Amino acid sequence: MNSYSFGRSETLIKLAQRLRLADQHNNADVLDDSNKVEDSKIQDSDASLIPQVGLKPSRAAVLICLFEDERGNLRVILTKRSSSMSSHSGEVALPGGEWEESDANDVDTALREAQEEIGLDPSVVEVVTILDPFHTKRNITVVPVIGIIWDKRAFNPVPNAAEVESIFDAPLEMFLKDENRGQEEREWMGCKYLLHFFDHQDENKSYVIWALTAGILIKAASVVYQRPPAFEERRPTFWNRSSH
Repeated sequence: MNSYSFGRSETLIKLAQRLRLADQHNNADVLDDSNKVEDSKIQDSDASLIPQVGLKPSRAAVLICLFEDERGNLRVILTKRSSSMSSHSGEVALPGGEWEESDANDVDTALREAQEEIGLDPSVVEVVTILDPFHTKRNITVVPVIGIIWDKRAFNPVPNAAEVESIFDAPLEMFLKDENRGQEEREWMGCKYLLHFFDHQDENKSYVIWALTAGILIKAASVVYQRPPAFEERRPTFWNRSSH
């Protein structure tokens, strides 16, 4: 990863203030200075909304961890999953995973998983907002948590070899640009949608960021930069089904 060493910039401070005020989370969880949110209940989805019958509903959270590079551009931390993983092996993902009983809420889940996967100390991340959840066809509710690292020097990446092959970062704004991007049309229950693919180079390594991870980052970038992507998004309808 690039080694940038910057403290609190005026731009980041204003962004954090704006995101804290934004009501992106349907449950209106309240963030405080300790990165805690009001308990969010883990409830089963309405049976009529389950995309694949017979799959038990579950909940997960991912951390969209942002920092500024030496040019003042926002970057997001990503991982490439280990090839030995039982699911989505070798794919690019945000740090995160499934909710556990010890987690008080979605923020706890995201921060715990990030610490386990990439060695990110929760104390160096300031959580500023939670986005509306995404829902997968496998009946998993995925909650994106946005956090900021004010001083990049405070993060020393330590990948968990059992889960993570590599850790890298990418410019957040790239997920709004129609550059180095591909798409694939798919269909589910009669509704056609697009899966987006973003090609990214980091330290002579090539990565493809796609599917749900790309969708979450398109949403996050739209919220942060306050503009839509420069391409047709056409999200899957199941991503947006109501939570109960």
